[in-house]
Amino acid sequence: MRAESSLLNVIDVEATCWDGQPPPGSVSEIIEIGLTVVDLSARRRVSRHRVLVRPVRSAVSGFCTDLTGLTQSEVERGVTFAEACRILVEEHGAGERRWASWGEYDRRQFARQSQADGVAYPFGYPTERTHTNAKAVFTTAYGLRRKPGMSQALQIAGLPLEGRHHRGEDDAWNIAALVLDLLDRGAWPVTADVV
Repeated sequence: MRAESSLLNVIDVEATCWDGQPPPGSVSEIIEIGLTVVDLSARRRVSRHRVLVRPVRSAVSGFCTDLTGLTQSEVERGVTFAEACRILVEEHGAGERRWASWGEYDRRQFARQSQADGVAYPFGYPTERTHTNAKAVFTTAYGLRRKPGMSQALQIAGLPLEGRHHRGEDDAWNIAALVLDLLDRGAWPVTADVV
């Protein structure tokens, strides 16, 4: 039986964005949560998931659609942020499992939006204890002076970019491949009960 602690959630979010400042009254909101589950003991990606989230204080701009491929009509069919957080906790063990993202943006965006919407932060506390910044681990492991973007990191590691960059589900899948690369190099921080 697989130990729950060997599972890692790799998260990548896409949020409403603009070419420049947001329109008056608009704030950046999560519109897609990509999640890949990695079994650290088996050293493989075991599942991939996508949750579309309906924004309430902003709309998907043309710039955002060009970047992510997501449209306003598509995200309007998504769930509320509160429901997305419930899905993360109940279906993906977000309150118990460790999780990783490329950089700190995803963690900070969840914290900001949880506070703004009055929704419980889904990943457990303290936030720094349960979260690993995969970009920082990669930068150290490869002895880089500057932190690379995800697509550049894939090139450095000799891995293909699978799917569409800036699509949460695909980015989470690719970040998970980088986590496995770091695990193979002995650079990924693992807890004592993961073998």
